Amino acid sequence: MPLSRAPDSVLQEQRKKDEHIHHKKRRHSGTNHLSHQNLGKKEETSASVNNMNDSPKRANFSALTSQSNGLNRHASPLVNSKPGTTRKLIIKNFKEKPKLPDNYQHETWLKLKEAVEAIHTSHSIKASLEELYQAVENLCSHKVSTALYDELKLVCECHVRSNIHQFLGDCVDSEQFLKHMNVCWQDHCRQMIMIRSIFLFLDRTYVLQNSAVASIWDMGLELFRLHIISNNTVQTRTIDGLLMLIERERNGEAIDRQLLKNLLRMLSDLQIYQSSFEKKFLEKTDCLYAAEGQRLMQERDVPEYLSHVDKRLHEENERLLHYLDQTTRKPLISRVEYQLLAQHLSSILQKGVEQLLEMNKISILTLMYQLLGRVKDGLKEMCFTFAIYLKKKGKLIVTNPEGDIEKDKDMVQQLLDFKDQTENIINTCFAKNEKFVNATKESFEYFINQRQNKPAELIAKYVDSKLRAGNKEATEEELERLLDKIMVLFRFIHGKDVFEAFYKKDLAKRLLVGKSASVDAEKSMLSKLKQECGGGFTSKLEGMFKDMELSKDIMLAFKQHMTSVQAPGNIEMTVNILTMGHWPTYIPMDVHIPVEMVKFQEIFKKFYLGKHSGRKLQWQSTLGHCVLKASFAEGKKRITSILIPDIMPSYVQ
Repeated sequence: MPLSRAPDSVLQEQRKKDEHIHHKKRRHSGTNHLSHQNLGKKEETSASVNNMNDSPKRANFSALTSQSNGLNRHASPLVNSKPGTTRKLIIKNFKEKPKLPDNYQHETWLKLKEAVEAIHTSHSIKASLEELYQAVENLCSHKVSTALYDELKLVCECHVRSNIHQFLGDCVDSEQFLKHMNVCWQDHCRQMIMIRSIFLFLDRTYVLQNSAVASIWDMGLELFRLHIISNNTVQTRTIDGLLMLIERERNGEAIDRQLLKNLLRMLSDLQIYQSSFEKKFLEKTDCLYAAEGQRLMQERDVPEYLSHVDKRLHEENERLLHYLDQTTRKPLISRVEYQLLAQHLSSILQKGVEQLLEMNKISILTLMYQLLGRVKDGLKEMCFTFAIYLKKKGKLIVTNPEGDIEKDKDMVQQLLDFKDQTENIINTCFAKNEKFVNATKESFEYFINQRQNKPAELIAKYVDSKLRAGNKEATEEELERLLDKIMVLFRFIHGKDVFEAFYKKDLAKRLLVGKSASVDAEKSMLSKLKQECGGGFTSKLEGMFKDMELSKDIMLAFKQHMTSVQAPGNIEMTVNILTMGHWPTYIPMDVHIPVEMVKFQEIFKKFYLGKHSGRKLQWQSTLGHCVLKASFAEGKKRITSILIPDIMPSYVQ
């Protein structure tokens, strides 16, 4: 249906009535008034309470009223309808604050006190926790927090004082005394947690606002420390009982670790752990391990003693893990290490290092390295003793005062084995410690040169024995590894020129007779020497290989030449053309050789000089050898004969 429009006179009359009623209410009320007005398209909202300005204005029917916290807010007419004017919001408090009943504080505290005493006596609380919490909040809100805190502290203090009597009698042993103390402490903690939950509002308001006031939990700790544990008799019996339990455990007995853990944490919470317990505990530890170290060093050998020390350290770490405070770790472990290791360092090294190295006790040497690394200068002294052993043992291998030939034959192999053993110990036991590696190098260099030139000669001969044909002891890979080990010994010798002389002589024999086991192995050894000593050291040795390769080409051409020349007899002659400066120097000797061989020499000389004019050939017959092929009934045989014993043939340019 269409809505009918009311007459203007009716509306004006209604507006006057509403304005009169609104003006009357505003005069008699102390509440805030909210007014707003829509100005064109821009909407502005403001509030104004001004009881002094009651000039009649047109009522604003768009004003809204709402209720908040029991206060009525009414729309007020606009103070000023002009745009751009400033409007203010003034809020006034209640004229009178709510008051508690006269006996409310006393009755409420009695109710709270009854609850606290029920907690202390382990009885049920009559009132609900929510009711008690609200009671505390009400008291704190009306500024009686200080009195409430003091009353609570007084009640708790009376209860804690009453518990001291059970610890002053002598009717129980130490362990039973500790159990009573643990029960008392656990009950006290449980009670203070419950009390704090009721007085939580007090703890979070009054206590936080006053830094000089201890929290309820700290207050409980202080009361227990002051009236229970600070008693000389109680504290002495508690500390002595704890030390007695630890001593029994160190002697191998089973104890109640949980009891120890609870009581030591009690001391830590009460902030007397270090002052009352730790100092005495460390003194007992010193006395125990000082006596034990002296006794066991005399009764046991080094491996057993080190195993015992490792066991003791493990046990002390277990105690730290289970019940001791972590602040005790450093002083405790350092005392065990000092009394069992540092105090007996020289005895351990003198009695143990040489024995363990001789027996190659890898596990015990590893343990010794780990344990001595814990004490000051432990590894330094161990490294020094290790070097002394190496020099002593190596000198016995190298020196040969009796001139035993068989001992010299085995010297290089013994040195290689000794070096392998030493490297294995350093890598496995000593964690590749650089100090031990350097000590090994210095020691080997020291003793290997105690016998001048002989080690260099024997190393060269050892290489010759491994590179000579007929050596079937090793594969190519094993031979390569062996050459690397030999090069390690080569680095230690001072007389490298002596090694070169013997090595060149032996290499000449292998090349000229064709008795080299492997050309690759020969070149590998030459490469290693070049890398170690430089190109100048190996230039002549490289020239020897080049001469042998050129000689092969010359002999191929000579054999083709012999097809057009009548050979003197049924002889095959092989000539090696060698550069004089590259090869060892041999003393020339007159050797009587068969006529056929003399004719062969002339034919070859004419052939060679025809291709290389201006050169001079000098026959080195002392290095010659011959191979005799014979047929027997049982088969064909090859007989190699050296013209002069201990000298092999060669032809030197």
